[in-house]
Amino acid sequence: MSETKKTDDETKKEISNLSRRKFLKDAGLVIGGTTVGSMAFASGAEAQQQEKGDNAPSETTPTSAQSECRAPIELTVNGGRYRYHVEPNWTLRQLLRDEVGLTSPKDWCGGMGACGSCTVIMNGRPVLSCLTLAIECNGAIIETAEGIAKTKHPIIDSYIKWNAFQCGYCTPGFVTTAKALLDRNPNPTEEDVRDALGGNLCRCGTYQQHPKAVVDAAEALRQK
Repeated sequence: MSETKKTDDETKKEISNLSRRKFLKDAGLVIGGTTVGSMAFASGAEAQQQEKGDNAPSETTPTSAQSECRAPIELTVNGGRYRYHVEPNWTLRQLLRDEVGLTSPKDWCGGMGACGSCTVIMNGRPVLSCLTLAIECNGAIIETAEGIAKTKHPIIDSYIKWNAFQCGYCTPGFVTTAKALLDRNPNPTEEDVRDALGGNLCRCGTYQQHPKAVVDAAEALRQK
């Protein structure tokens, strides 16, 4: 009888082990399948992104449900042409960051237009991208800090030379505003610079360095 009981216990143990192994195996397949699927999707998305040329329009196509409220626009950003279907409430900042992938326009004041950290250049003028609707930018030419750096504009080196930033959060807004000033006034005074940058706030308080950096960049441009 004891032998029979031992056999029964061993049988139950084997069944328990088998069930545990099966559960772990099945769970591993589910988790592994999800992970591999995610990696494959990410890899495919990256490959599609790499196929887009700088001069080829980048386009998003809305679903049938979205198409009722979205409108098509085409704009030029840092020399590249883009086509998007945008919702009426999208801001230019949202479009640049979430769709184009340019993160220099920041959001310090929560979209109130009070800090200048989201400033970009649109058609030659500095604008607050958090207060500019994307749907109003059809046909616009946009410049961001990424594009200014890509062209090796002297304002970048001047900001580094004069230590015109610390944390760097607000710097893209200052750089785009300063570049717009230099485009229309190649020989600004420090007073001109202070007036132009009056709408930009700096978390670290490096205000005294900005005019020096911009005037220095203007001199470098004149020497070219």
